[in-house]
Amino acid sequence: MTVREAPAAPATATAPAAGKRRHRTGFALLGGQLLLVAAVLAVLQWAVDSGRVKRIYLASPTEILGAYPALFTEQDLLGNLLLTLGEAAAGASLALVLGVATGVWMGLSRNAGTFLNPFVAALMAVPKVTIIPLLTLYLGIGAAHKIVIVFLFCYFLFVYNTIAGIKQVSADHLKVARSFGASRAQLIRKVVLPSATTSIVAAIKVETGTALVAALFAEITASKGGLGNLLNRAVGVYDTASVFALVLFTTVLSALIISGVGLLERKVLLRWKHS
Repeated sequence: MTVREAPAAPATATAPAAGKRRHRTGFALLGGQLLLVAAVLAVLQWAVDSGRVKRIYLASPTEILGAYPALFTEQDLLGNLLLTLGEAAAGASLALVLGVATGVWMGLSRNAGTFLNPFVAALMAVPKVTIIPLLTLYLGIGAAHKIVIVFLFCYFLFVYNTIAGIKQVSADHLKVARSFGASRAQLIRKVVLPSATTSIVAAIKVETGTALVAALFAEITASKGGLGNLLNRAVGVYDTASVFALVLFTTVLSALIISGVGLLERKVLLRWKHS
């Protein structure tokens, strides 16, 4: 008499159990992260309230939160924020356009790449901090000063990332486009730039944070307004709570901007890839 083996359970039967385990693991990790943040905040609050750390060096979490109403109402935080974002966006946009154009030129023309590469590399190696006083002398402390500084911080990565993206362009794609009579402008627009999009978007993700930091740095150096100016004033009067509040505000803002660029990458870049 032959004993029949019981049929194996379908593989899909384990899917719900695996999904539940992943959810439990995710909730456990999130809970652990929240507990760690709460513990750090509690320690900081205790350290300041107990006098173990002087308030001139560190503000407690409650003092930091309490600084925001005055920053919004008395220091015009939103107006200064818009000023800083405008300077960062203008400088980064200029760097994106000129950096990609330079990268395309250097990447597609061997002579242009050989001729320009030493100069671009030398300019990139110049410490930006050393020329900021000269830029202040040349441009004053207005918006142009901040835009140029942001541009200098962002331009070179766009150049080299574009060149790296162009090197990944398939030679077969270029041959097919040329065989159909595509002009040089059509090759750049239809073949080269879509192929280099991944590298360019990677540079955009990096430079969104860099542009904001560069604008803040320029405003701290010399400015009439902006978040960097607010930081300068808070440091000047030893308002530690406002300093930490502005640092926290800028950090959250930078994280949100980078997340927005990541969302744009997923939506737009995937469309490029599947077009």
